[in-house]
Amino acid sequence: MQQTFKNSIEIKGIGLHSGLNSVLKLEPAPENSGIQFIRSDIKEALPIRALYSNVIDTRNCTCLGTSPQNIVSTIEHLMAVLYILGVDNALISVNNPEIPILDGSGKTFLEILQKEELVKQQSARKYLKVKKEITFTDDKGNSVSLLPADSLDISFDIEFPSKIVGHQHFENKITKDIFVKEIAPARTFCEKYQVDYLKSLGLIKGGSLENAVVLDGETILNPEGFRVKNECVNHKVMDTIGDLYTSGYYILAKVVANKTGHYHNNEILKRLFADKENYEIL
Repeated sequence: MQQTFKNSIEIKGIGLHSGLNSVLKLEPAPENSGIQFIRSDIKEALPIRALYSNVIDTRNCTCLGTSPQNIVSTIEHLMAVLYILGVDNALISVNNPEIPILDGSGKTFLEILQKEELVKQQSARKYLKVKKEITFTDDKGNSVSLLPADSLDISFDIEFPSKIVGHQHFENKITKDIFVKEIAPARTFCEKYQVDYLKSLGLIKGGSLENAVVLDGETILNPEGFRVKNECVNHKVMDTIGDLYTSGYYILAKVVANKTGHYHNNEILKRLFADKENYEIL
């Protein structure tokens, strides 16, 4: 059955790109309403359903919006945690354009939200089963595919020039146990030169070694090093889980991804829903 939170939950932190203090409030929501975000700082703002069709920007995160002002960005880590906890319906208010980054992973969201009681609702959960292979490939040859499967399985490869990352591979069925141990702790990562460039554009004002893994050539600048083996590809897996939840369903498919990101995740959902022969709703 579908589930929602029993009580309201408040989470505070800073936005990675904006550097603004962010107050997030998660509240119970009616069955079949899905995950919705609303800007508490905009008078009479309309809620934005967390659907692939409402994604307006995928360059540095997944950003929802209905207008240039009414946007909510960096939703992917929270969405992944809501998926793994089985939260079907929630109304999430935020007082600025960006979800708090917390520690750059899903770990803190998970620690907070898994302590909260969920209540079962009257309607059955909605599953989407992929019936045939769907692939999206960009102009650089990076690709993501959805193949028929009875659960959500992810195979993901990344390749970076830095030997400290190099080639990393993840392949597993996405269970709560795997998510808690291997995926949730994995932080967002970037090269130092990317940090310098993004800061020159006025972005990542809230970024620090407290909420990201920063690589400088063959050196990791974070004193504690990596948290988990293959942390970089595991973080990409978390992003993929969160982005796929913008389908509005629990997807049953094998995901095969090679050097992809938010843009590719959004494009594969567009292709999935372009033809009703691609899937069935269970």
